[in-house]
Amino acid sequence: MTSEQQRVVVIGGGLAGLRLAARLGAGAGTSAGAGGGTDVTVLGEESHVPYNRVLLADVLAGRYAPEVTALPAPGRALRRGVRAVRIDRADRTVHCDDGSTERYDTLVLATGSNAVLPPLRGLFEPEGRELPDGVHAFRTMDDCLALSAAVAVREGVRAVVIGGGLLGVSAARALAERGAQVVLAQQGERLMERQLDADASALLHTHLTALGIEIHTECRVRGLTTQDTGRRQVTGVEFADGYRLDADVVVLACGVRPRTGLALAAGLEVRTGIVVDDRLRTGDPRIHAIGDCAEHAGRVYGLAGPALEQADALAAQLTGATGTTATAPAYTGTRALTRLTLTTPGGAGAGTGPLDLAAFGETTPLPGDDVVRLADATRRTYRKVVVRGDRLVGGVLLGELSSVGALARSWEDAEDLTDLFHLLTDDGGS
Repeated sequence: MTSEQQRVVVIGGGLAGLRLAARLGAGAGTSAGAGGGTDVTVLGEESHVPYNRVLLADVLAGRYAPEVTALPAPGRALRRGVRAVRIDRADRTVHCDDGSTERYDTLVLATGSNAVLPPLRGLFEPEGRELPDGVHAFRTMDDCLALSAAVAVREGVRAVVIGGGLLGVSAARALAERGAQVVLAQQGERLMERQLDADASALLHTHLTALGIEIHTECRVRGLTTQDTGRRQVTGVEFADGYRLDADVVVLACGVRPRTGLALAAGLEVRTGIVVDDRLRTGDPRIHAIGDCAEHAGRVYGLAGPALEQADALAAQLTGATGTTATAPAYTGTRALTRLTLTTPGGAGAGTGPLDLAAFGETTPLPGDDVVRLADATRRTYRKVVVRGDRLVGGVLLGELSSVGALARSWEDAEDLTDLFHLLTDDGGS
């Protein structure tokens, strides 16, 4: 390596880390040994070929084989099955669980997030951290494959999904598509309450019920029941009101939490996520953070779109630092749009068809905001937008999404609205 070559180490082989590596030229013959530029190493903890986590529900549903989710890997730059355990900032070295070390000029934390494991009675034994058989998080490919195997044992496996957010709804739909008897338990008053208003959530509730999914809202799960068959096996779920459901499988879809342990141990500032500035730098100018683990301007996104945008922004910053491009603009945040397609399992809810969903921006109006709603019960469509002054600040669409592109562009660009009705109609997205 020449003295001009910058050594970049990326901790995390998910969407954000691999996108950054690709943007820096890893695997394209322009990195290590190129006599200048950037030499990239990506430390990927999982042994699997890198995959798109967004597609895990489709793998669980049986629509995609695991290999379909594969991401382009940056060749020899990626070290699979290697976990970073310590960062030595003084020596600019990352220590790994296999005893190896990686020196860096620039370190990028793309460590992602972990599934939240709620404090349920019976989830763990005293002093233990092993989940009972039949209890699964839904975050990794290993989680997905284990769940798939559990519901493949027989038709009609009894599955309880705890959590009615985007992840829980996706898991419940996928399990129903595999023929499981699914119960979805949500502590809040409605499904996907972070993204949807009450009317849209009610339509989603109706659609999922038509798929054969039993839904309980405003109920808190207190604990799990298990039996010992040589190993602990889950047998049911207990609610706070004393009601008990039998269960062969329990899915914990209670959200995610940024993985910040490495940063915290290294003395970097951590709030909800690893705090970064508009250059995606931590308090140590040689260390950056992107993706699910990063907190920018007080916000942790936890979505694929912002992770990719942060990776692109950081790549521009780093290549600018090595003199290959002009100084890159600062990262000012991402305007994120959530999309989900719920399909109908064979034999369930005949004639209901798929339900497409999109939500963006502020879906709950403030005093003084204008709200426009268009609903068609026959076509099962619902569109709502929130307008503040002359600007579109948020919206929810269910059913026909042909107009979502035009609406999202108007929202992202913060344009003054000239013909809102045109944007809301099918022709507006053509």
